[in-house]
Amino acid sequence: MQQRVDFLVIGSGIAGLSYALKAAEFGKVMIITKANEDETNTKYAQGGIAAVTYAPDSVEKHIEDTLIAGDGLCDEKIVRIVIEEGMERIQDMIRWGADFDKDETGKYDLAREGGHSEYRVLHHKDNTGFEIERKLLMQIHQHPNIELHTHLFALDLITQHHLGEEVTRSTGGIECFGVYVLNLKTKKVDTILSKITLMASGGAGQLYKTTTNPLIATGDGVAMVYRAKGTVNDMEFIQFHPTALYNPGESPCFLITEAVRGFGGILRTVDGYDFMPDYDERGSLASRDIVARAIDNEIKKSGGEFVYLDCTHLDPQKFAEHFPNILRKCKSIGIDPFTNYIPVVPAAHYMCGGIRVDEYGASDIKNLYAAGECACTGLHGANRLASNSLLEALVFSHRAYEQSVKKISDIRYREDIPDWNADGTTEPKEMILITGNRRELQALMSNYVGIVRSNVRMKRAMDRLRIIYGETEALYERTVVSPALCELRNLINLSYLVVKAAMQRTENRGLHYNSDLDANKSSRID
Repeated sequence: MQQRVDFLVIGSGIAGLSYALKAAEFGKVMIITKANEDETNTKYAQGGIAAVTYAPDSVEKHIEDTLIAGDGLCDEKIVRIVIEEGMERIQDMIRWGADFDKDETGKYDLAREGGHSEYRVLHHKDNTGFEIERKLLMQIHQHPNIELHTHLFALDLITQHHLGEEVTRSTGGIECFGVYVLNLKTKKVDTILSKITLMASGGAGQLYKTTTNPLIATGDGVAMVYRAKGTVNDMEFIQFHPTALYNPGESPCFLITEAVRGFGGILRTVDGYDFMPDYDERGSLASRDIVARAIDNEIKKSGGEFVYLDCTHLDPQKFAEHFPNILRKCKSIGIDPFTNYIPVVPAAHYMCGGIRVDEYGASDIKNLYAAGECACTGLHGANRLASNSLLEALVFSHRAYEQSVKKISDIRYREDIPDWNADGTTEPKEMILITGNRRELQALMSNYVGIVRSNVRMKRAMDRLRIIYGETEALYERTVVSPALCELRNLINLSYLVVKAAMQRTENRGLHYNSDLDANKSSRID
């Protein structure tokens, strides 16, 4: 089956939904997602959105905090764009119904998180992402020009490669004509042609065994763009959230938002020692890369499996008001934060790299834009400042919308797009070949390319990746496509990009720490 739309949005998080609501005023929009409509990384974003709201905060302070967190690799022009335009984009969210907490005077109740010099994080209790996702979906369902289709798995971007055409810069470069999708209900591969495509497919936390990301976070969009010969940048910078709740057997991990430390929570060793001042003068409010490495180091020194987050000294009533879901979760597993320390562990959380885009969200594949976690805009550099990601998604989805509606009338559909070719493929005889390789992939990434890396570990990861890649590609060639197989392929592509980028980086920056590098040449050693 072939369908045609003006704007195709892949992903139903904050970037995709906010883009769709604006683009729908200029044409027909189709949003596709491989799972339920609200199953996105946005939904799990507890902390909030960082933006300059009141004095003594200022745009310059927010810019400085972002640049410091990014460890010298941020694009300062992009940082300024996002922060200067951020509050206006948050006003869009408020007009769409998002409800951010206010204090008794009616002013926004701003939180502070690691790396921030001021209180500037707007939030809705401790489930801000859930609130945003819910209100955006309400708007989406009321718009007559938007179709939202669940359980459609995007397989590949349609480009000249599918037409057998040779592509060079002199011939106009690579162009996106739409996407092939696997309909998980009919089990058939359909073709969706679009004039403009926005990739808003989220992150890739499932590269690792321990992650705060949902099961759907398998890097599909970045892998599709990579296979289509688009440019991907900064994949070595994988952010581990320092404080996921240690609860063996639970996946994804439950996130203990950084705002708890901003509220006064203190990290302690299993012996009760306040260790963070040994690593950074900001203590428990240092940026995420520093805190995660410090926790990793303390765990290795003790031989244990976690450290503690101490909230026993905090006001119980105010804690319950600000963090009701965290309190409920802790008590459900027998932890009372007012009398017990909370066991925490770092978990893969955010992908700072991704599809390279310009200041308008345009990739180097014609008519393909990207926004949200799958995009590499230059904002985060080597390490994302807490709560800057939702802000970035809003700003870049808006900029992509502004740019794409200007050119939509000049774009024509290709009439010669072939159907998906499944000749010679059969149903897989043993799913263990897929599930086993996925577990092995997550183990090697966790063990060899995690918070701390080394040359030997990365080489071992690359050697084993080549074996897994060969096995999986051979299986793909002869097997009917399935979500499990396609997610495995995408995770392998992403793993290769992470390992390759990490091996090529010759200095320690932000989230990338290679223990073999000369300490004197490293900009941040803990």
